[in-house]
Amino acid sequence: MKLANKVALITGAGSGMGLAAALMFAAEGAAVAAVDINEKTAMDTASRISAQGGRAIGIRADVSTSADVKEMFARTIKEFGRLDILYNNAAIIEEVTQLGELPDEDFDRVIGINLRGVYLGMKYALPHLIASGGGSIINTGSIAGFTSFRGTPAYTAAKAGVVALTKVAGLQFAKHKIRVNAICPGPVFTPMAEGIHRRMTGRELRPTSKMPTSASGRMAMPEEIARVALFLASDDSSYINATPITVDGGWAP
Repeated sequence: MKLANKVALITGAGSGMGLAAALMFAAEGAAVAAVDINEKTAMDTASRISAQGGRAIGIRADVSTSADVKEMFARTIKEFGRLDILYNNAAIIEEVTQLGELPDEDFDRVIGINLRGVYLGMKYALPHLIASGGGSIINTGSIAGFTSFRGTPAYTAAKAGVVALTKVAGLQFAKHKIRVNAICPGPVFTPMAEGIHRRMTGRELRPTSKMPTSASGRMAMPEEIARVALFLASDDSSYINATPITVDGGWAP
């Protein structure tokens, strides 16, 4: 098993890429703290892992709030005794809106979850990872961090910031044997993507929906992103640090 005797905390673990990663990490031997702002989905993820013979706890937390972030780590350490892997995956996106029309509070909320949440996660994970002798931090970026998207100024700015923070943290944390990398997906079939598609088109999004902007012609499935996260969490990626990894089916240039 690639993650035997490891402890992983995954934010946004109640659905989509976070859920897929939580199940995959547990299947590879990790104890998992499944964190989500929706307590029910966090608990559901933990229950699924436990039902399959794994070790997991569900935690409700708003990753944009320092007190919640500190508490999610405290509960993880109390339950499992250590921390080896942090997957900062929680994210939201604003309604498709032009820059001049985006409400200030919407901008602040997206930046708070997507960028401040990553910052707080790394900040408060650091002492626990050092105590464990090192580890891996994985941040969820996006190809939006490299490619301009019309109508999502807050999301695009936040994801560009995640890429920059990842590089800085990777360089700073390396002396503690902590690697920090980012996964930058293209379109992924998740509940968030389904909601965006429905609002924009009025139609249901399906896993088989064509994606002409991707060279692969389709969306990724959450498990395809989770496999990259597993690679970055494991010793298979021991010499990869401070690096954004694009997983977009050939979309971004």
